This record gives sequence, structure tokens and C-alpha cells, in this order.
Amino acid sequence: MKSKNIKLIGFSLFAIALVIIAPFFGIENISLNSIIESQSADSSYNIFWRIRIPRILLSFIVGSSLAISGMAFQAMFRNALATPFTLGVSSGAAFGAALYVKVGIIFSIIGVSGQTISAFLGALLSILVVYSLTRLKRDFSVGTMLLAGVAINFFFSSFILFIQYISDFNSSFKIIRWLMGGFEIIGYSDIYRILPFVLIGAIIITSLSRELNLITLGDDIALSRGVSVVKIKNILFFATSLMVGGVISIVGPIGFVGMMVPHISRLIIGNDHKHLSILNILFGGTFLVFCDVISRVVIPPAEIPIGVITALLGGPFFIWLLINNKTNYNSG
Repeated sequence: MKSKNIKLIGFSLFAIALVIIAPFFGIENISLNSIIESQSADSSYNIFWRIRIPRILLSFIVGSSLAISGMAFQAMFRNALATPFTLGVSSGAAFGAALYVKVGIIFSIIGVSGQTISAFLGALLSILVVYSLTRLKRDFSVGTMLLAGVAINFFFSSFILFIQYISDFNSSFKIIRWLMGGFEIIGYSDIYRILPFVLIGAIIITSLSRELNLITLGDDIALSRGVSVVKIKNILFFATSLMVGGVISIVGPIGFVGMMVPHISRLIIGNDHKHLSILNILFGGTFLVFCDVISRVVIPPAEIPIGVITALLGGPFFIWLLINNKTNYNSG
């Protein structure tokens, strides 16, 4: 127990240090003196406080939410290869965003762009369809939910391909670019929009750490210990799905974070979700901040989409899991 607390403290300090250092790196490195001496009208001041800081904060929040969502899904499915995108949430959001671009009607509601609203509605539609298909069998079978998610994922993906096919070059490029994910923001408005989803989802997941521990041992064991398995899985399903849907609607689909980070976290601190959830929040945030820094400094002045970076890291990691036969949740 003491060693786990030490590890969490160490990761907390590392996360704080990375968040402080990361904004100074980019296409144009910014020194601390230039920030202290610059005025609000200076370009360095605006780049640092209006672009770099919001971007780092957003990437940390997104990484934390994807990681803890992946942890929850892996516990529910008892499989280390489960991800927040297993149930088709990302494809639903991508379909909503693609449809918005194709229709070409530009609008916003209370400062929220139409593309963000459309993406969230697409994610919500996917969540409701998967849940409805699962309820048709009158139980909460993870196998049924997994198959329903895969089917919905393919269904929306085919619609996205169709929309791209009938779109002009400009619309097709916008759709492809959004599908790669990114943190191109100015100011803090997107952070304010995403925080309610992340905070509510994270609080629900961390508060159910005991139930997650029992569910990973098996539904029968959880039931024998007084856990209402179907109710808890329903709560986790909607909490994680809505959190991921809210995140994707802002930054686009960013894959593999929810698969890699929870698995590595279990190797570091074990399977107790009381500590595992905290480590996923810290590790997920720092991981995506690190990926974002890489995306900005590798080939300046161009910027690599963050989804490309995570896929380049996640692909080999996925293969490594398969080769090492670590498909079972408890094998990690």
C-alpha cells in the first residue's frame, strides 16, 4: 500500500512538471524571460497564454478521460484489448461531424460550434442504439454489447465513407482532418465545455472502484458480494460513453490511449481500481501531453495530427499484447 502511494505521488509530481514545461516547446520555443517581460499585446504572450496553455490543459484532460474510460471498459469486458471506442462511440461522433460538413449549414448554439454539437449527437445516437440492442435480449451481456458495438461501428464507418465519396475535395479534406483528431484551439472555451463531461464521468468511475474490482473477478462473485451487476454496468456504460462522446465532439477521435494507458498502469500499480483510477488520470494526461509536444516539434512548421501519433504508438503496442497473449484482463 505504501509503495503504491509513493508511485502515485511520483506520477503526480511528474505530471505537474510536464504540464509546466510543455507549453514552452513548439514550432517557436518560448523562454520564461520572454513571458515575464512581455506585455499582453506581444505575440509571445498571446501564443503562450491563449494557445499553448489551453492546448496543454485540454490534452491533459482528454488523455485522462480516455484512459480512465478505457480502464472502466476493460474492467466491464474483462479484456485488456477493450477501448472506449469498442462500442462505436467514436464512429457515431465521426458520422455526426461528417454529416455536418457535408450538409454545409454553419451554425452555433451559445458559442458551441455546429460541428461539435453534431458530433456529440452522433455519439449519443450510437450509445442509445447499442444500449437498445443490448436490452432486446433482456440482460446486460458484455458479449452482446461488444457485438452490437462492433456492428454499429461498421455501420457508421460505412456511412462516413459514403459521405466522403459524394463530397467535394474541400469537404472531404475537412472530414479526414477531423478524423485524425487535434487540439487546435484558441482560448479556454473548449475546456469549459468538456469539463462537465469529464468531471462527472471520472467521479462516477472512481467512486465505483470497489464494484469494478469485484466485476473483474466475475459477475457471479460480484453478485455474491452484494453488487447489482446490471445496474453498475448500466451506470458505467452511460458515464464512460457520455464522457468519451463529449471529448470526441471537441477534439475528434483519438485512438489507442484508452487501450495502452490502462494496461501499462496495471503493470505499474496492480489491479486495485482505487489506485488504478488515479494513476490512469495522471498517466493518461501526461501521455497525451507528451504526444502533443511530439506532434508540434517533429516536423516544424507543420504539425502532425495527434491521432496519427497515438496510432503510431498504439499499433505496435497492440501487436505486442497479441504476441504476449495478454488478451485477458487479469493477465496484466
